[in-house]
Amino acid sequence: MNNEPWYSDGLKFECTQCGNCCTGAPGFVWVSEEEVKDIAEYLDKPIGEIRLLYTRPARGKTSLTEFANGDCVFFDPQGRGCTIYPVRPIQCKTWPFWKSNVDSPESWEQTRRDCPGIGSGNFVSLEEIQTQLAKTDI
Repeated sequence: MNNEPWYSDGLKFECTQCGNCCTGAPGFVWVSEEEVKDIAEYLDKPIGEIRLLYTRPARGKTSLTEFANGDCVFFDPQGRGCTIYPVRPIQCKTWPFWKSNVDSPESWEQTRRDCPGIGSGNFVSLEEIQTQLAKTDI
C-alpha cells in the first residue's frame, strides 16, 4: 500500500496577488500573541490598540477582525494587497497549503476555483508542502 499523499509529485502554485484569500466571505484569520506583538511593532502602535481594534475572540482563540464585507481588516482594496505583509500571520503565509485544502484532489480543485495561483507557476515540492502543512492546523 502506498502511503504517499496524492500530491507526492508536488503541486503548482504561484501567488498572483489577486487578494481573493483576503476578501469575500467572513471567516477567521487566527493570530497568536506573538503575531499580534509583531503587528503592533510593525505598525508602531501599542499592542493594546491592536488587540482592541484589529482582533476579536472566537472559538477560544484570537482572530483578526474583518470589514462588514468580509475583507480582512489589513487588506488594502486600492492596492489589492496586505498592509502588514512582512508580518502577516502564519495562516496567511501558508496559504493555500492547509490540510483542509490538500486533503483530497477534490478539495484542492475546489480551492483552485477561488485561487488563480493554484495550477500556475512552478511546482512546489512535497517536502515544501509538508513544511507548510506542519506550521498550521487549518
